[in-house]
Amino acid sequence: MARIAGVDLPNKKRMEFALTYIFGIGLHNSRLILNAIGMDFNKRAHEVTEDEAAAIRQEIQKSYMVEGDLRKKVAMDIKALMDLGSYRGLRHRKGLPCRGQKTKTNARTRKGKKKTIGASAK
Repeated sequence: MARIAGVDLPNKKRMEFALTYIFGIGLHNSRLILNAIGMDFNKRAHEVTEDEAAAIRQEIQKSYMVEGDLRKKVAMDIKALMDLGSYRGLRHRKGLPCRGQKTKTNARTRKGKKKTIGASAK
């Protein structure tokens, strides 16, 4: 089982898709990484040798911010928006959508469960 950037890659997946299990690496970056080290996209994760895994680790460490560092950066960016008092920061603070979606009928994911107002309890 290949372990890269603190993530166990699924054994049966092809490497180009297995690398996308790492936070911060999508399909495009995964293909760029495999091209940079000269590895076949179709190789399965359980077929990767230690040398190839080390090369992948080195390439990711050299060129990409992933996992914990990236999560911390995203959280700090959102916190900076909130501290600044920008519109997006206020939307984050209130738990509402930040990217222009309508909220009259949708946005249940961000707003949470419906709160019934005005219903009298008898």
